[in-house]
Amino acid sequence: MEKQKQTASLHLVSAFLAMEPTDCVMSYARSLGGGSVTVDVQRFIWDHCISKAIGKCHAPYLKNFLKKLILEIESNRDDVLDELYELYSEFMISLKDDNTVKGNVRALKYISFLFPDDASCEDAMVRKMVVPLHCSLNMLEGDTGCSIWPASLFMSEFILSFPDMFSSKTCFEVGSGVGLVGICLSHVKASKVKCLHLPWECASESILQGLKPDIILGADVIYDPLCLPHLVRVLSILLDKTKSSSQLPRVGCDGAIGSSHGHSDGCGSRDVVAACDSAGNAGPIEHPMAYISSVIRNANTFDHFLALVNEANLAITDLTGTLQPASLLPYMQSYDRSSMRLFKLSSK
Repeated sequence: MEKQKQTASLHLVSAFLAMEPTDCVMSYARSLGGGSVTVDVQRFIWDHCISKAIGKCHAPYLKNFLKKLILEIESNRDDVLDELYELYSEFMISLKDDNTVKGNVRALKYISFLFPDDASCEDAMVRKMVVPLHCSLNMLEGDTGCSIWPASLFMSEFILSFPDMFSSKTCFEVGSGVGLVGICLSHVKASKVKCLHLPWECASESILQGLKPDIILGADVIYDPLCLPHLVRVLSILLDKTKSSSQLPRVGCDGAIGSSHGHSDGCGSRDVVAACDSAGNAGPIEHPMAYISSVIRNANTFDHFLALVNEANLAITDLTGTLQPASLLPYMQSYDRSSMRLFKLSSK
């Protein structure tokens, strides 16, 4: 029973810091209190979540959570901590004009990866790796580089679950987003990590050939038919250094066939993360591999990607059922791992 409480409290704090939907956080609060939000649970939430988040957490999120927390406690006719009432009253005054917070669309989220000390015991004590990230809360902006997409969470779990695959390797990520994958690569001691602005459509062959990565990574990069020819061209160069420019797909910076789907804001907005050795160089490698994690939102877009991969003489293998990462984000109810696909690409 004590281990179950420790797990529930850990999931509650982790979900709150990651700004999971408030209903998710409330479910962990009930679990910790044996079905209701007791005074002891309220005190725990105040001490370990709210008091540490004041001035740091996105204010509208904290206000909404407080509202749901107080309503739940009152509906059960339980006493509410005075601190909760007082802080909510302050938010009611300071945030009464919603126009004052519309411009604040970035928030600091803390993503906690939980590593069981005993993998055979679900409720075992865990080690934590906590990653702070500034993320966009306004998805209408289509800001792919400022949001945590599910495939990047999956790719991060993949890296942390198989650290020996990436340790001391030169890695190159196409589309670094908020940098979560790059941080995980650094954690498993991949070679030195740095961020480069390298638009897919304009990246020169000579620059790409000079990177010489052992492993190429991509999370949620199969989303826009307009960008796919550029992406496959980059992958083709990185995966096979022996190809001449005449053998590679040629796509100009201003055009490609297809129509846009998904969360694209233009191919040029996707930065890359490259991991190099301490001198900033990467030695020659014989068989580079690419790992792509993705949600297949549109079958036609994915089929277009497969056709381009085949034209580029690349081999693709679906590893979804054979190389599953450990579940290191068990508190994230908004993260659906069952929809994730993992692919390996290599030169034929």
